[in-house]
Amino acid sequence: MWREAALEAFPGTEFLSPASVAAVVDAEHRLGRELPAELRQLLLECGGIIGHSGVDTVWPVERIVEQNLLFRTDGSFAQLYMSFDALLFFGDNGGGDQFAFVQAPLRPDIFVWEHETDSRRWVARDLTDYLCRSLADGDDDWYR
Repeated sequence: MWREAALEAFPGTEFLSPASVAAVVDAEHRLGRELPAELRQLLLECGGIIGHSGVDTVWPVERIVEQNLLFRTDGSFAQLYMSFDALLFFGDNGGGDQFAFVQAPLRPDIFVWEHETDSRRWVARDLTDYLCRSLADGDDDWYR
């Protein structure tokens, strides 16, 4: 399902190796929360998605864990930015802005965090909508 949706939006989409169930369960344990069902399914099916110009549209499970733990524990981030506790980052635009699910309150919407301004705003109604918008456009700043 996820491969088809991505390829429909951008035929040049590349896919990573599927994540194992054990890797996803370990990620959820390390993050202290379940991954959104859509993201979990995508990772088990295709492990991550690489879009236009090699952009990591959806990160592999290991990077999801690393980036989210970094953003929640790095003291310098805490001094520079609002809390990231309500967000679950899963992809980026290749230029520093990152995409996230909102975890509190739990919802399927995707938001962008713009690193220059620390703004967080809505960009897609769910993961399918995000893939369609980000992969179809071909521009790394499709959300502006």
